[in-house]
Amino acid sequence: MRAVAKYGVVTGLGCLVLSALTVAPAGGATLGPESYGLESYGTALAAGRAAAAGITFGNCPEVEELAAPVKCGTVKVPLDYANPSGRQIKLTVSRVKASGKGTERQGALVYNPGGPGASSMYFPMAAELSEWKRIARAYDFVGYAPRGVDRSAPLSCQDPSDFVKAPTLAPTHPSASYKKERVAQAKAYARGCARRAGAALRHYTSLNNARDLEVLRAALGEGRLTFMGASYGTYFGALYATLFPTHVRRMVFDSAVNPDPQRIWYRSNLDQSLAFEGRWADFRAWVAKHDKTYKLGTTPEAVARNYEKVRAQLAHKPAGGKVGPGQLHAAFLATAYSDDAWPKRAGALSEYLRGNAKPLIGQAAPKPESARSEENGTAVYTAVECNDAPWPTDWKTWDRDNSLLARRAPFETWDNAWMNLPCAFWPVMPRQQPLDVRTGYGVLPPTLILAAERDAATPYAGALELHRRLAGSALITEEDAGTHGIGGGSNKCVNAYLEDYLLTGRTPVRRAACAPHPEPDPVSLDRRTAQPKKLPHAV
Repeated sequence: MRAVAKYGVVTGLGCLVLSALTVAPAGGATLGPESYGLESYGTALAAGRAAAAGITFGNCPEVEELAAPVKCGTVKVPLDYANPSGRQIKLTVSRVKASGKGTERQGALVYNPGGPGASSMYFPMAAELSEWKRIARAYDFVGYAPRGVDRSAPLSCQDPSDFVKAPTLAPTHPSASYKKERVAQAKAYARGCARRAGAALRHYTSLNNARDLEVLRAALGEGRLTFMGASYGTYFGALYATLFPTHVRRMVFDSAVNPDPQRIWYRSNLDQSLAFEGRWADFRAWVAKHDKTYKLGTTPEAVARNYEKVRAQLAHKPAGGKVGPGQLHAAFLATAYSDDAWPKRAGALSEYLRGNAKPLIGQAAPKPESARSEENGTAVYTAVECNDAPWPTDWKTWDRDNSLLARRAPFETWDNAWMNLPCAFWPVMPRQQPLDVRTGYGVLPPTLILAAERDAATPYAGALELHRRLAGSALITEEDAGTHGIGGGSNKCVNAYLEDYLLTGRTPVRRAACAPHPEPDPVSLDRRTAQPKKLPHAV
């Protein structure tokens, strides 16, 4: 998987500490020792300090590229919640105040777009988008960079210039020698993470992201949290709901990760690779339907042959010296995340076969200016997923499982495996056991789950599983659609449920369905117009 795109919303000090210490897991969940004792006390202590200190908001640093009325600040959290008086790290926070007056305001809406490794510092700008304006009258829009991300105690595992070296290969069925090379790279990457981060590496976890969210809630002066998480953001949001159910006001889970502890994270990635194959087929079927525009074939199979033809040509002669099969694959992975990318990618493929490589180079070539950010996002992604749960440590297991899966789902299987393979050689021991996400009836307020039926990054089974585990939740399904991250997007039906929930707390009794949003219109490169702005999602 791609790191940023894989899986990318007050009481007094004494009362706050007391309430945090007495919160018990809901619904009879079985927690590991890490969820009790020192970490619980440390979270309560840090939240109490944050409630007393608040957040001082001022003009945002230039690096954030956020202009007024957006303001920025920081909140301190312990690196290690078992040692809350030890090293503190600062998380960067952004906010734009609610535009409504008086009783219209309902508090702060904190948003996370996923990853792990993605920032939502941009989120306050969504207040200006038409899909969010009514919600923005009621809520301060709050974004933040989770621990390790951007300026929030940034994590790095290798030199950014090495991270974007190109061109690279991406064999669908790799040879034994290529596998050996990638295993060596994974081992080196894991060692690089340990060398650069040192003892801090073990503290980049989903549980700590949930604890940080509790501290942020307190720092914002919110008695209860209103949160919207997309993709990976749904996972640590669900951890928060399990650990701190009485501190939840409203929660939206958009494109849900499957929270079953048995699927965190090795099995989840295999599920994802299989789902990508179906979404890749959706894209090719759409291109074939619009052969008059793209001339890539009238059947999905013909489109696939043309794609493979381009792959072969790029292996022989990289476009612009930088776009090889690896860069091509990374660019076309976007077609599985959002059909907004379909016209652009189809157009670039078509133009390349007509002798014009510029569009493909523009869309697929590495961008040196984003190397640091991309390397950082991948480092955080890797650290969180590797720390969160046990992984197979025998390469033979990875080789067997992915070789079998690649027969059915060749498009993304091996690329996904290479992305996660450092976890087989991860130096942090012992590994955590994933928390059993679960809440009983009446413990948690109604929550809202949004899911597209053909989502590849977070397959629909995950939404069903989360719906089952969070008692009283409501599930909104966009049928026969596969865009990853649907809240605030192009489906008016989905947006109506989202808006009604955030403004009133109302949900459907249990489930509701929305018809799919319209497929994109085919647009050739020479007549493409600017696309409407939309809130980005990462996973």
